[in-house]
Amino acid sequence: MTDSAYLAAICLAWGLYGLFHSWLAGSQTKHLLIQRWPALKASYRLLYNLQAAILTLPPLALTWLYPGKPLWHWPAWIAWAAFLVALAGFLWSMRWYDGMDFLGLRQLHRHNAPDDYRETLILSPLHRCVRHPWYSLGLLYLWTRDLNAGWLAAAITITVYLAIGSQLEERKLVEVFGDAYRRYRARVPGLIPRPWRCLSQHEIDALSRIDQAEPPHSPAP
Repeated sequence: MTDSAYLAAICLAWGLYGLFHSWLAGSQTKHLLIQRWPALKASYRLLYNLQAAILTLPPLALTWLYPGKPLWHWPAWIAWAAFLVALAGFLWSMRWYDGMDFLGLRQLHRHNAPDDYRETLILSPLHRCVRHPWYSLGLLYLWTRDLNAGWLAAAITITVYLAIGSQLEERKLVEVFGDAYRRYRARVPGLIPRPWRCLSQHEIDALSRIDQAEPPHSPAP
């Protein structure tokens, strides 16, 4: 395989992964699959997470095995600092997430939730400055590692996917949280935090009041 063909294969592998990932995440896809197989309702989130983890292996292996030499090296202190910031940010933000819910385990017992069940818009400290903090932290790590041409191709493809995929994800968040999320989206940047656009506590309280005034939300997948 030529070098250019190998790089194209890396981009294609990550691109197909992103397309399939976003397709399964869509509300319409979930609805159609559950209509066909009702037993999936309780386990959809769990199965979605499992396939997302498993299907990263082929593009990851393809990228990892690329034989090219590094294009540049980051100073070790920058690379390690970025890694530690990303890791610390991820672990810290987990305090505001329900891990069981995120993994899909809680949904196994929640599939018969009453009609007045409502999810609440929860904004962690990181969400005050960027709408998708995990994506931002992932990109920080991705772009501060030593990159050869293979990893550079992967990084570009993943970055494009996250920029597009986050917009698709937000359509579902608007469906769930309505005007509260629309206002939040208009105020806070998506992937690159800007300190002058961080939410104040007063603004968070106002969004919470709008969210509480919304009709009951459907459980997120």
